This record gives sequence, C-alpha cells and structure tokens, in this order.
Amino acid sequence: MPTDSTATPATVEPALTVSAVARRLGVAPATLRTWDRRYGLGPSEHSAGAHRRYTPADVVRLEHMRRLLLAGATAGEAARSARVLDVEAGDGAVPSNDVVAPARRGGGRVLATPGGAADVRGLARAAQALEYGGCVEIIQRSLKERGAIWTWDNLLLPVLSSVGQKWSATGRSVEVEHVLSSATQQCLASYALDAAEPASPGVVILACAPNEQHSLPLVAIAAALAERGVASRLLSSGVPQEALNDAVRKLRPNVIFLWAQSPKTADPELVEDLPRFRHPATIVIGGLGWDEVAHCLPDSVQTATDLTDAVARILHVVGG
Repeated sequence: MPTDSTATPATVEPALTVSAVARRLGVAPATLRTWDRRYGLGPSEHSAGAHRRYTPADVVRLEHMRRLLLAGATAGEAARSARVLDVEAGDGAVPSNDVVAPARRGGGRVLATPGGAADVRGLARAAQALEYGGCVEIIQRSLKERGAIWTWDNLLLPVLSSVGQKWSATGRSVEVEHVLSSATQQCLASYALDAAEPASPGVVILACAPNEQHSLPLVAIAAALAERGVASRLLSSGVPQEALNDAVRKLRPNVIFLWAQSPKTADPELVEDLPRFRHPATIVIGGLGWDEVAHCLPDSVQTATDLTDAVARILHVVGG
C-alpha cells in the first residue's frame, strides 16, 4: 500500500526563549545567562538571524540543576551533575508534575532517584518511611567509609533533591524533608565532633546570610573541614547581621564563609558591613543566591563553586 505523503509529522516540542525558561524555573533571566556563561548550560538551538533557544533537553538539564540547588547544592555542583545528565537515556528526565515513582503493589509511593546507587535508594526509602534510625545508619556508614564531601555530593544531595522536587510539585512530603534534614544534620555534626583534634590554629566562621533558612551545606563544610583538622564556628540559619558582626569582632577570623541559597537573602551590604581589621579576613561566598549580585562585591571576595572548592579555599588560608 502506498504511503500517505501528507501524513501529519510527529509533534515536536517548541524551543523556548530565555524569558520563557526563566518563568518556568522561577529564576531571573540574568541567572540563566550566568549559568550559560559560567557553566556552559545555555540554549543549544541555533538558527540564522534569530536568538538561540532552549530545546526540551536543555530545559530538562536546567530543571535538574534547579532541583539540586533547592536541595542545597552549590551552582558548580549542580551544573556538573546537569552537564553529564544523559537525557536520551532518561536520567533525571522526570516531568515536573511527576516526581515520584509509580505506586508499588502493596505499598505507597516512593521518591524518584533516577540512576541512584544502592545507598541512595536505601536512604530515599528510609526517609519516605520516616525511619529516622535507618537514615542515620546509612549516612553514618557513608561518612565512615567515604568521608564528608563524597557523602554530601553522592548520597545526600540526590535524595534531598528528590524530596525538594516532590514538595515543589505536590506540596507534600514536608515530614520526609524534616526527618531527612534532621538525620543529616545530626550525622554531619557528630562526624565533625568525632574528628581528630584540630591541627590548624586558624579561625573560620561559617554563616548563613540573614533570613537564609537553608544551612545544611554549612554543616557539610564544617564536617569536611573537621576531618582535615580545621575547626570552625558555625552560625546557622536566622543569624542577624549584628550577631554576625559581634562574632567577627570576638573571634577575629582568618576566613568568613557566607552562604546564601536564595537571591532574596544575598545582600552585598552583608559583606560591606562586616567589621574591618588591620589584617582583614578572607571572605568566601557560596550558594546560588549570590549569582545576581556577585558583581557588586569587592574583587577580594572569593566565590566557591562547590563544597570541594569551598573547603580548598578555606584550607589555602588556614592550612590543615
């Protein structure tokens, strides 16, 4: 039978503009341009005489990056994961309105962890079942066997990202996030306390920007520093500028690390208002929140791209 040459071709998803993708992800267009320039996650469709546009595969990678950022990853960590995402194979290609795996016979729904290793799947199951002890056991074993940075990058971030994705899409699983975050904080803090006696005399302050509520990355940095013989003073979420300034005056730190996950909490005045001394502290910033205002900061302020980079920059100043 002859083929019908007038048959309708398969539907092709249209490519999107910068502003359209920005609205979809809930970020500023300037942030997307920064991700393109700094991390190579830009629009890949080219046509003569027209602006570059984002393909569906580009958007999947950016949504994956955004989920990791919401889970507490730095932009550098999230970008590396997004760049190696095998979209054709389906890794991470979970539609934004379908963030949990299908219901299993005789059981509830489970967190989606595409391509996750056994420990990742186990932690996701324990968190979903609200098994605090199970979460602690898996995290502690990973810390003991692989250390703080590997555990953060390869175990905790994937599961925290899945929980954040599910909450963003459905408004549910807040209780799962609380159990997982509490277990993560306890394990990282205990790991830091059990580390060897500090070998470095340097003073390090780790602080959230005022009103920033996501402090788990700071706890991970504190644990990674501790296992390298560097103690730190951790000022967690909700610390006002005045309290941070008082801590700086009392401790005269060598390094001040400032975390801002949300653009709403990153304020250049936070840096400008820090007390100054004859031998000024090295200031390092981290978190997606700083992306849009980093150009307003003094050239002396360093930007950490991920957990490994943050630890390396701090160690460069204080040793260890």
